[in-house]
Amino acid sequence: MQFSAAQQSYQHSGIESNNIDNVDSMAAMAHRGKSLPGIPSFDSHSSKRQWQLEHMAGAFRVFARNGYAEGISGHISVRDPEFENRFWINPLGVHFGMLKASDMICVTLNGDVVAGNMAGSINAAGFQIHSAVHRSRKDVHAICHTHSIHGRAWSAFGKPLEMINQDVCYFYKAHSVYSDYGGIANESSEGQRIAESLADGKAVILLNHGLLTVGETVDEAAFLFCLMERSCQVQLLADRTEFEKKNVSEKEAAYNFKMASTPETLFAEFQPDYQYEEYLSGNTFKS
Repeated sequence: MQFSAAQQSYQHSGIESNNIDNVDSMAAMAHRGKSLPGIPSFDSHSSKRQWQLEHMAGAFRVFARNGYAEGISGHISVRDPEFENRFWINPLGVHFGMLKASDMICVTLNGDVVAGNMAGSINAAGFQIHSAVHRSRKDVHAICHTHSIHGRAWSAFGKPLEMINQDVCYFYKAHSVYSDYGGIANESSEGQRIAESLADGKAVILLNHGLLTVGETVDEAAFLFCLMERSCQVQLLADRTEFEKKNVSEKEAAYNFKMASTPETLFAEFQPDYQYEEYLSGNTFKS
């Protein structure tokens, strides 16, 4: 079955329901308790940069534990807090489970390596994808892309995820399908087409390739990636049965998205995984 561009593209266009516009989603998470800590602020670019790199390394450790590594494929990037035209990305050929904050490489949107691990190299296809998205989306500060198993399996259908449970509603009208697979993204044109398909959404399913998620923080992008990978797994499991699926209604899906998909709430969602990596590693990934 062929899908039109309109059918393939799920973009968030705003929620019109007036009764939830003024709800504090962070406060609503806790019943009779303190709100969870939100995204911290920093006194200097250097302190924010170090925090970003630590959380980036922590996200890679989470990805390793979840089995998202596949050879030398896969990358996370974070925009530099001081220089808008620079981003940090992982070195080529280092397992996700071994990465530390000091391993990351800073590169300009034009491809010049300017800081960080100057002895390392970066994935050429990763640079084309991440530079195109960072260039086109000023609001995006972090991008995650790996060749996870269920994401790759679901990507073969070239279809968006269905709103078949509460959690997948985090992507309600906020994800798209890139249906023009052009091989390994070594050319800038492929990265640009992926960025155009993402548009103003939170995630894109790359036909015959995998998943890509974005966020205001690396924590947000990483949590969304883990959630999208699991959502692909759930979709594949649900589609194996002969029973009719019952989708979440448009009204409830919009409510779930409004309550759960702010940068602050998605940052908070990732903290248990990040803290578990701190516990497992004794904070060694922060060096």
